Amino acid sequence: MTTLALLAVLLGQATPAVSVPAAPSAPALALARAVDPAAALSAVTSASPASSAAPAAAAVAPSPTRVAGMAPVPGRSNLLQLGIPEVPAALAERVRRFTEARSARLLDVSDDGATVLVATRFCQTFQLHVVEQPLGARTQITFGREPVAQGLFLPGDTQVVFYLQDAGGSENWQVHRLDRRTGRSELVTDGKSRHESMALSPDGRLLAYAGTGRNGRDTDVYLAEVARPREARRLLEAEGSFAPLDFSPDGRQLLVRQFRSIGDSDLLLVDVATGDQRRLTPPGAKASVRAARFTADGKGVYLVTDRFSDFNELYFTDLADPGAVPRPLTRTIRWDVEGLAVARDGSRVALTVNADGVSRLYLLEPRTGKLAPASVPGNLPAGVAAGLAFPAKKPASLFLGLMTPRTPGDVWQLELGARKLLRWTRSELGGIDPSSLEEPALVRYPAKDGVQIPAFRYRPRGGGKSPAVVVWHGGPEAQERALFSPLAQLLVDAGVAVLLPNVRGSDGYGKAYLAMDDGVKREQALGDIGATLDWIAAQPDLDASRVAVYGGSYGGYMVLATAAFHPERIRAAVDVVGISSIPTFLESTAPYRRDLRRAEYGDERDPEVRAALERISPLGKVEAIQAALFVQQGRNDPRVPQSEAEQIVQAVRAKGREVWYLLALDEGHGFQKRENRDHALATAVMFLERTLLAPAFEAPGPPTASPPLPAAR
Repeated sequence: MTTLALLAVLLGQATPAVSVPAAPSAPALALARAVDPAAALSAVTSASPASSAAPAAAAVAPSPTRVAGMAPVPGRSNLLQLGIPEVPAALAERVRRFTEARSARLLDVSDDGATVLVATRFCQTFQLHVVEQPLGARTQITFGREPVAQGLFLPGDTQVVFYLQDAGGSENWQVHRLDRRTGRSELVTDGKSRHESMALSPDGRLLAYAGTGRNGRDTDVYLAEVARPREARRLLEAEGSFAPLDFSPDGRQLLVRQFRSIGDSDLLLVDVATGDQRRLTPPGAKASVRAARFTADGKGVYLVTDRFSDFNELYFTDLADPGAVPRPLTRTIRWDVEGLAVARDGSRVALTVNADGVSRLYLLEPRTGKLAPASVPGNLPAGVAAGLAFPAKKPASLFLGLMTPRTPGDVWQLELGARKLLRWTRSELGGIDPSSLEEPALVRYPAKDGVQIPAFRYRPRGGGKSPAVVVWHGGPEAQERALFSPLAQLLVDAGVAVLLPNVRGSDGYGKAYLAMDDGVKREQALGDIGATLDWIAAQPDLDASRVAVYGGSYGGYMVLATAAFHPERIRAAVDVVGISSIPTFLESTAPYRRDLRRAEYGDERDPEVRAALERISPLGKVEAIQAALFVQQGRNDPRVPQSEAEQIVQAVRAKGREVWYLLALDEGHGFQKRENRDHALATAVMFLERTLLAPAFEAPGPPTASPPLPAAR
């Protein structure tokens, strides 16, 4: 999660005539296999006479899973499961109320500030909508089954929208061009490679994006004329990962980030006509490039980096003086700058700062260098900003997206001159009273070496000792923040406390803290798991004998690590698309990600590093796992492949322990489609409540052995 990416992955997302590559024709049996493998296999083995048995058997597609005993969820052939009971109707209704909540993610604003482009889910997935006045109707403009990732208006023409969309959670996003006048979408890219980070020149003439089309491993920068978007050329071709960030005001230059890791990036200035490039970041130690934008006159660049500080600060770079040291602009703020927007007339720069997990809005006057917190009238709630934009022709209007623990996400407009606040969307909460939702409190506790670990704590109402669920975030360079969480609210409503730690290696607390788990240091960093469990045990209102862990992606690894290395201290573990062995993960993650992940975890090809990674891999300690285990996985996951889930499921079952396993055939790194996401959430809550709250477990004694899972029916 980006830092926010984890929540989107775990909780998040039929288009008008979208043009996609034609699939090869196939018999009806092949289609049946795609949607219901069990039914297709039955048809093959029962519909043919004995004389044709061999050819029929040869036509059977490989099973979508290596785990024996998997069967479709009743009425849901795209979901396979093992050992999971039916969700009780009352629980399904409780979950439904929370999953009915909608959000509006700010994607773009028209030049005149009269139209906003948002992503909203009204049906199965997040689709593009336009809003044409504050609190106006959201008009849907894409209608696909697959979620839309990024969307941009064509400058000067809101009837043309470019957007990214993948299929089945593969993350092989394709660039599409939507003509709202006809309602038709055109596929711009090759239909198979991964594409991301679209940017449009201010005059609407050029489109840039990143893509892996050359070899599937390196990410190059492509450039196309908007009038002929399918005729893109590679502007920057090199080994590594590159992405466009911003066009200069005249469209002649492009800022490109070369990304090696969250803490090791460079910023390049690329000539659009010739492809000539110049490095803007000074040489020296590794450092981040979190954001970069041209100044309004194109003569300089605003850069967010931690190159000269422990935090990501905003700097000004003068393009006319290549040897000059970038000038700091936010030195008085001891937190990470996270969002950046530059008014087209050069009158102001807006930035958001991540202060202990909550966003703060600041305004900078470029001419004077004056930096001050934005004066926000009205009732803008405290939360996490996601999206920041000045309309090209309205520099006194600032649009921002905002999420809070009680609001899933909405779009606001701040009129800076008039000091007026306008709300553009009011997302529904499924009939839930926002005031009934719990706000998390920020707490801190010490690790064994004295490092302070920040965490958000949700406290259930009522007295007595309550069980607790620890939610580990992904990344590992992500951060838990004060956001709307159906999982946390459902558990708190049931009387279960929820703790969301930001252990060392988390983003948001400086580059030294971020790097504390890099490479072989991860072995020491796992001590923060024990510190977290110790803190729970020291709280008078928490029951240390009833603790569970939940997490996705790297958080799933932390879940399995907790179960493997602290087996007597937890009852239950929910692993969502998690890593079970770091070496096998590094060998099997998508090719374009391998070197990026080696920068974080270490290079498994080095025998000494591999030995350290194997020591901290839960798969090698499976015999120690005592907790009840529930694993959720998407079949098409390019980040943490299905094999990571299935090897831990098989290993635990081989030790005679029961495991719940849920596999979505049409998902990737997390469940994006609403019905899948709802089922995953409902079964996870059911699992946690049964292991922590069920009458049979009310007085289990010391948690030296986890209770057996309830039998499936």
